[in-house]
Amino acid sequence: MATYVLVPGGWRGGWYFEPLARQLRRHGHEAYAVTPTGLGDRGHLGAATVNLDTHVQDVVALLESERIADAVLCGHSYGGMIVAGVADRVPHLIDAAVYCDAYVPADGQSCWQLTSDAFRRIFLENASQDGFSVAPPAGSDPRCTAHPLASFLQRPRLTSAGEQLRRRDFVYLSGWPETPFTAVYERLLRDPRWRVHSLPVGHDVMAAAADDLLDILLDVPTG
Repeated sequence: MATYVLVPGGWRGGWYFEPLARQLRRHGHEAYAVTPTGLGDRGHLGAATVNLDTHVQDVVALLESERIADAVLCGHSYGGMIVAGVADRVPHLIDAAVYCDAYVPADGQSCWQLTSDAFRRIFLENASQDGFSVAPPAGSDPRCTAHPLASFLQRPRLTSAGEQLRRRDFVYLSGWPETPFTAVYERLLRDPRWRVHSLPVGHDVMAAAADDLLDILLDVPTG
């Protein structure tokens, strides 16, 4: 039995990955769908001080309070920033990490630096009302909530600890032309330390390829 910790992308709470968590439980595993501070049903905790460190600590606290010692982390989009921070901070509690169409930062690389000009414009324009919370992009799921701007801007301090995990996977969703992840995909294809997958769908993996992601996750503990 494996224990999965699922981390959503920008503007989303645990509701995004809860259907996947239920599927993993049906296969006999433990699964937790994380809601980072200031998002989803924790939106009332949003503040200018909520940053990437806060979201990393959210997951670390879950691992420690639930006594999880061999987690399979899965982060979507911005969630890759969180996964990288957690894997660096508590590698002894992590078995593997899956970055699903997600940012894979090196030391000092923020989401702001790694994303595209289009997303940088969204971050700035949608934070203009209060200066610290980024409203969801137009057309988002109505459950999406404002996202703490500081978490997009903060540069993580990372060592090489997260590179020592038993397995790291990258899932590239190639079906949206504005993707900022093509260069990451091409780089990791050439890195034998990574397993790389490509699915010809858009960025919303739960709407377009939930079953494919489930199959990839189920392979991680034993693959």
